[in-house]
Amino acid sequence: IVLVLPEVFGVNSWVRTVVDRIAERGVAALAMPLFARTAPELELGYSEDDLIEGRRHKELTTTEQILSDASSAIKWLREQNQQSKITVTGFCFGGHAALITSTLPEVSATFDFYGAGVSTSRPGGGPPSLDLLSTISGELTCLCGTADPLIPASDREAIQEALTRENPDSKRFSYVEIDGANHGFMCEQRSSFNAKASELGWKLLLAELKL
Repeated sequence: IVLVLPEVFGVNSWVRTVVDRIAERGVAALAMPLFARTAPELELGYSEDDLIEGRRHKELTTTEQILSDASSAIKWLREQNQQSKITVTGFCFGGHAALITSTLPEVSATFDFYGAGVSTSRPGGGPPSLDLLSTISGELTCLCGTADPLIPASDREAIQEALTRENPDSKRFSYVEIDGANHGFMCEQRSSFNAKASELGWKLLLAELKL
């Protein structure tokens, strides 16, 4: 079972293609709207105005809301399917939210694709979300691109160091840095799409799903 957490642009056409691609391989998948309280049907494109609108809703979202909604979504998924393993994958703000969601005990594996701000902030306020690593019981993979202006070198180093420090002798936490990849490298609808980086991201995700 896969829970997909979208970018700040909501559950749009690209996010649906992610869910469809997973579901076509026989794995149940659900895209969860991260802004259910302020814009439950948010569906934006990738213009500057769309980004401003998405970020407005992002600033109104808290860690507690993310965890509450994710718990409900996972419960619903399990009621529809007998599979017990839960994988969470998220992109952009959804990547940050995925790291937060990985603290839920029922989550087995998490993929945080270019989740900006995890080393410096937490939705709704509080210590950086990286401080939650000690409460994660499953696997976590963080993927960043070296050309991502939203995750500068200092943030990437902080992520890698935190993952290594928290789990020094295990492969349970992984950091993947992709040379030359920009923010949004997985999304074919964005100018920053990077085919090679996207191929690697999908390869790692599908390998986790045994596909």
